[in-house]
Formats: sequence, structure tokens, C-alpha cells
Amino acid sequence: MTRTRQPRTVADLVPLVRAALGRHRTLSAVTRLRGGSRKGVYRLTLDDSRTAVAYVWSPDEDYWDQPEAPDLRDPFSPASGLDLFAAAHDRLRALGVRTPRLLHMDPEARAAVVEDLPGGSLEEALNRDPETARPALDGLAEALDALRGCRTTALGKVAVAGNAPSPPGRSCARLVADRALSDIAETAVREPRVAAARDRLQEAVRALAGAVRSRTEHSLVHGELGPDHVLLDADGRPALIDVEGLMYFDAEWEHVFLNLRFGPHYDVLRAPGLDEDRLRLYRLAMHLNLVAGPLRLLDGDFPLTQSMRGIAEHNLVRALALVGA
Repeated sequence: MTRTRQPRTVADLVPLVRAALGRHRTLSAVTRLRGGSRKGVYRLTLDDSRTAVAYVWSPDEDYWDQPEAPDLRDPFSPASGLDLFAAAHDRLRALGVRTPRLLHMDPEARAAVVEDLPGGSLEEALNRDPETARPALDGLAEALDALRGCRTTALGKVAVAGNAPSPPGRSCARLVADRALSDIAETAVREPRVAAARDRLQEAVRALAGAVRSRTEHSLVHGELGPDHVLLDADGRPALIDVEGLMYFDAEWEHVFLNLRFGPHYDVLRAPGLDEDRLRLYRLAMHLNLVAGPLRLLDGDFPLTQSMRGIAEHNLVRALALVGA
């Protein structure tokens, strides 16, 4: 469904800035930052050249067609919204894991203002000079250790985990396998190569899921932690962004994504003791989801079509290779 999408203007965001930073502050410019498909991210430039960043969650900032309110008890439900952001921000701060400092929240406007970090992304730093970026990568490894060390029997997003009992028999591996099977079915009607390999893909998911042993404790994971979701502060320290999906889950899910996104730099982030059976299941499931998700997004009016098609194609090739198709 195509919606009318108008970026927020100075006039739109003046009330938010005044509430966050004081009525004496004047907003001189607003720049919508590239990225995000579920919320609008805007750099706010003030009359004294200082900056902050606004997050805006609203239907006209969300490129995913989500006609019904998501069930937040599902760890894989859409990670979008002020409540999810606030809970994740507070949990990370309590652990001592750096994330942009929250300056103001406006529940009525479904918006927040956070500090603007001046160091760019870890992705940019690694592309410029991996050696210079190594301290930031080491800092990210320390943050990941802190997340992994936060263990609990809870399962799901931090905003809801522990507030309601988990359904009987629910496990991370079962959730991942069920979503992978759903992704195969959804993608098979869009992509002939998946349709041709459908039986083989389904059999592989079921076999890999059957090999996973039960586990009672889960770790805190970001869930989508690529180098573009790590910003650097003025001292070069890494800070996690897009944290709404923070949840208690298997650490292996995080590490499959880290390996995929950090490539040759992943060795610095590698953790000991990860379960190989889970890694095998989650690797195939991750590739399948990174085909299904981009293709679904392209049904709408998401503007970065070429990059989405590239992500889908890359992960389709990898998924098929894993099952020998």
C-alpha cells in the first residue's frame, strides 16, 4: 500500500525540540537521516549549531504494511515503538552498555529526542581504516560480553519479558524454525528458485531444528547488530542504536547476524562456547528471512529498492548453497 509520505519539517518538530531542550532554543534545520524502515530519524540543528536526533514512530514513517497491532509477546514481532525503545534504552544503560542518551520522550507524539553522536558509524570507520577502528571494535566486543552475561529464563523483548508467562513448549529454536518455514512458504510464491527448492529447504529446517537440544536460559541480544547500527561518540566509543528489538534470546542468533554483517572483522567479536547445532539452524533461517523480508518490503514504496534486491539476492544464493540446491 502506497502512503503519502512527507518528511517532518522545522515547523513540525519545533514543539518537540522546545519540550526536550527548552523554550529558549531555536530549531534552525531538520535533516532526515537515511536508513530505518520503521521510524523517521531526524538530525535537529539548533541556532547555536549544536545538534540532537529525533526518532518519530508513526504510520507514515513505517514502510512495512502492518494492518494489525503486533503481538509483542512474539520476539519476532515488529520492533517498533516508543515503549520498546524506552525499555531497551533503560536496560542497556543499567548494564553500562553505551547507547545515545535519551533527552526527552513525548508519548502523545510517539517521538523521542536523543543525543547526536559525532563520530559516524562503525561501518564507516572500518571502511576507512580497520586498524584505527580496532579500539571501537574491541569496545563492541566488551558490550556484547555484557549482553551475553545478562542471562534469564525469560524469553522475548525486554519491554514484555517476564510480564506474562511464555506459552508451553516455546523455545528460541522452535520460534526460529517456525518463522523459517513461514518465510519459505511466503517466498516460494515470489521467487521461482525458492519454489523449486521448497521441499529441500523445509526438510533442512526441520532436520536442523530437531538436532537442537533444549535450553532454559537466554541472553540479552540486540537482534540486528550490524556495523551500521553502531555509532561512535566523541571519544570513539561504540554506542548501539536501533535498539527497539532488544530481547532475551539465544546468543547464537546474535552471532549468526554479526558474522554475516561484520565479515572479516567478526573474529574480534566471536564468543566462546556457542552451540554449533543452533548456529547451523540459525544461519539457514537468517538467510531465509533476509530474502523474505526485503521482498516483502519491496511490495510497498520503500525507496532503496536496489539495495533491498541486492540483500535478497545475496541471501537467497547463500540459503540455497546451504542445502545444496
